[in-house]
Amino acid sequence: MCLYFRCLRVFFTFALGRHEGAEAIGQGANATSVRRRKAGAADKKDLLMREILTGWEMHPTTWVYLSSLIMITVFFKFGRFWSVRNLDLVGLISFGPGLLLAQRTDPALSQLGFLLLFVTGGFFLVRLLIDPQMVRRPLLEPNLSTGGLTFMGVSLLIFLMTNVVTEKLTVNDLDGPQRLEKMLDREAADTEDPQLAAHGPGYPLLHLLPSMPSRAIIEPLEIPEPQKLDMLSIATARTMAILSHLAVVIGMVLVGHRHFDNIRTGVAAATVYLVLPYSAQMTGRVDHVLPAALMVWALLSYRRPAIAGILMGLAAGAIYYPLFLLPLWLGFYWQRGFWRFGGGALAMIAILVGSLAWTSSDFNSFLSQLRTMFGWTDFQTRDVGGFWDVQWSAFRLTVMTIFAVLSLSMALWPQPKNLGTLMSCSAALMLGTQFWVAKDGGLFMAWYLPLLVLTIFRPNLEDRIALTTLGDGWLLKFKNHRRTLNQAA
Repeated sequence: MCLYFRCLRVFFTFALGRHEGAEAIGQGANATSVRRRKAGAADKKDLLMREILTGWEMHPTTWVYLSSLIMITVFFKFGRFWSVRNLDLVGLISFGPGLLLAQRTDPALSQLGFLLLFVTGGFFLVRLLIDPQMVRRPLLEPNLSTGGLTFMGVSLLIFLMTNVVTEKLTVNDLDGPQRLEKMLDREAADTEDPQLAAHGPGYPLLHLLPSMPSRAIIEPLEIPEPQKLDMLSIATARTMAILSHLAVVIGMVLVGHRHFDNIRTGVAAATVYLVLPYSAQMTGRVDHVLPAALMVWALLSYRRPAIAGILMGLAAGAIYYPLFLLPLWLGFYWQRGFWRFGGGALAMIAILVGSLAWTSSDFNSFLSQLRTMFGWTDFQTRDVGGFWDVQWSAFRLTVMTIFAVLSLSMALWPQPKNLGTLMSCSAALMLGTQFWVAKDGGLFMAWYLPLLVLTIFRPNLEDRIALTTLGDGWLLKFKNHRRTLNQAA
């Protein structure tokens, strides 16, 4: 309890310190004091955790080692050394070195990191594509009780959320709240904005919900308008990151409880997601975790095709890459639920396309944003980053073509489709996008990690097909009800 109140004291001291700094800037503080405040901002963020826990400091490299030991201790099956589960854990641990090297400033080391991410991603791509053929799936429970897993998962979640509050936000993180303000003010979007090439219209709209409480708290403050807008953008982005991570974790636990019939498996999968080095290093990246949350909840809602379609359409409107999942999901619902899922997805996409009118000054601007929404800018062969920066960038279009063929083939293969194939093939397709994303391909791991971890832990789900698990739609129920009434009459 004392630790709780100490956390509150430090948090409000930190927040009030920032408010006072904004007032000083608004009252005409000299340039030297402004520079000193900016220079000390990072130190204050680093000191926040040290105030709560004296001596706190966790280097990313240290966390890679520590998280690897935790995963081996809790999830490695020492009694079945040559099991597929152990091979999957080794693969998840192998993401750590590549992730560390990819973020180095040395171009040679950075390229080596992306190469390691591509190699590990290639292994899991093959693993996910053959997963539907792996029908013998014995229950391999963690080496820790459900209570212990829950305690560890909640503790990791608290530390990661604290990391969201203290770490410095990137330009991509602030893009959603800033574009939301422009949309609400009906300002025309700059078609040359590089951030518009990365995010669709759904991305800023999804920030509307966390923007409301942030606005209610910040608007009454007597500070200059520019500083108020900056504070609102930062508060909205951090709130959105926290809510997205909570949605991913809760969604994974509910998938285990409702679809695996084993809540312990769901808690274990969520704990693996939280303990991975990626989750600690990219905690605040809203453009990473927000689409992941929508896709996890679409999977959770697969028995409600309309809701699943709406969530998938919203994910595709935030970042257009989930559009490549539509052939797979439509193939899953082909026998039952096809029109409900397709109608929900198309309706949401249509709403998002209509929202472009709020930021389009003319028809040409609208067409430019529409092309961006559906990924037209990814066909460029220049100004790419990550692995393709210096490595045969011309071949990226070839990889895109192969991926498009794979995506379309998912409508017909594998057959019959069940919940297990829907899960593994969705993870495979989102993992496949990493091989041709124009900017930092390989680092957007949250798009597929939750689905990948759920696939690793899933039981045999051959009986979960749309024809047997889905009920009749409201239209068919209405027709049957009318038919019954007519026969009774």
